[in-house]
Amino acid sequence: MRWVSAFILAVSACAGAWASEEWFDRVEERLSFSAWDDSLRARLSGLLTLEGYKIEQPSPGLLFTSSDQLFNPRLAVFLNAQLGPQLLGFVQVRADRGFDPSNDHLRLRLDEYAVTYIPWAHRKFNVQVGQFATVIGNWMARHDSWENPFINAPLPYENQTTIYDAEAPLSAVDFATFDPDEKYDYNPIIWGPSYATGIALAARQGPFEFAVEMKNAGPSSRPELWSIRDLGFGRPAFAGRIGYRPDLRWNVGVSASDSAYFAPGAEHLPAGTDRHDFHQRLLGADFGFAWRHLQIWAEIFQSRFDVPLIGTVKTIAGYVETKYKFTPQLFGALRWNRQGYSKIDDGLGGRLRWGRSLWRIDASTGYRFTSRLELKIQASGQHEAGQTDRLQMNYATQFNLRF
Repeated sequence: MRWVSAFILAVSACAGAWASEEWFDRVEERLSFSAWDDSLRARLSGLLTLEGYKIEQPSPGLLFTSSDQLFNPRLAVFLNAQLGPQLLGFVQVRADRGFDPSNDHLRLRLDEYAVTYIPWAHRKFNVQVGQFATVIGNWMARHDSWENPFINAPLPYENQTTIYDAEAPLSAVDFATFDPDEKYDYNPIIWGPSYATGIALAARQGPFEFAVEMKNAGPSSRPELWSIRDLGFGRPAFAGRIGYRPDLRWNVGVSASDSAYFAPGAEHLPAGTDRHDFHQRLLGADFGFAWRHLQIWAEIFQSRFDVPLIGTVKTIAGYVETKYKFTPQLFGALRWNRQGYSKIDDGLGGRLRWGRSLWRIDASTGYRFTSRLELKIQASGQHEAGQTDRLQMNYATQFNLRF
């Protein structure tokens, strides 16, 4: 099986590269640049990720394959630059099979770019412009494959609802029906890190943190709409977060956003309306705690969508996640996820839920051979309402190499 082969190759690569740590140190030095008495500094770095999946169909979350096995390679290259104490720049370019794991052909893509201006020396306020991750929630700080103790994202960031941003539903039954053959056309409440384009302001005052953003697309928008080339600022999306961090152990916050969720050219909208008349409104709360070898994170979101012919529908999704370091190199992680949906009139005198309520548990373990090499293994069990009582079991392994 290909995913098993990938696992074996990753272990072999770990053993070989472990002995080459000094070589990577030399590469890092050569990828760094400075000029003008260090006023200008820049550094190239990268993250090679090899993932293998063994899944039950239909494929879960933002995995796009009709097979029960998937090998997903990904190379991310980062450029970090600083000009003086006030101006920072960041670029991320990726080569992979699509923003989300799939069996498509490899392609090259610009994922993120941003310029950050810090007007005052104390760095308690900054302005960021470009294409970058949303300020919503606390998962964004650990969403890349090196920082994430799991291989996939929490349920709110990857579970597709029956929201369909390309066209309005024809009936309540049509709206509540999920077609696996059109899986990519459905939207989660937040699509991964949501690298939409815009401007963000961030500030810190004592234990409080504040961040607001204006983007060209909302949190549920698909990756094809994140670039300014594909979607302008005709009706911008707004989001914000207020956080409270009394010390290094605790971090709590609340988030909110308001955006139009239909894509340009959406079909079957009611006469006299356009896509900007139908909004997604998101409210969220997040929690983080760290003490010695233990870390805990949790988030819960309520999302409301204005749906033509149906009215306002609601879904609530959340998770609790823990990570424990058994040794400086070995860790284990456990995550409980849950999502539920409100009921709507079915048009026949009855009521039905507009989405598939489900829960999922993820268990992961990882081993960091060095500061650059990591191997993770994960098992997930998922159950959807109305499906068989048997859990849908999915397995994954991931190898990460930083340079």
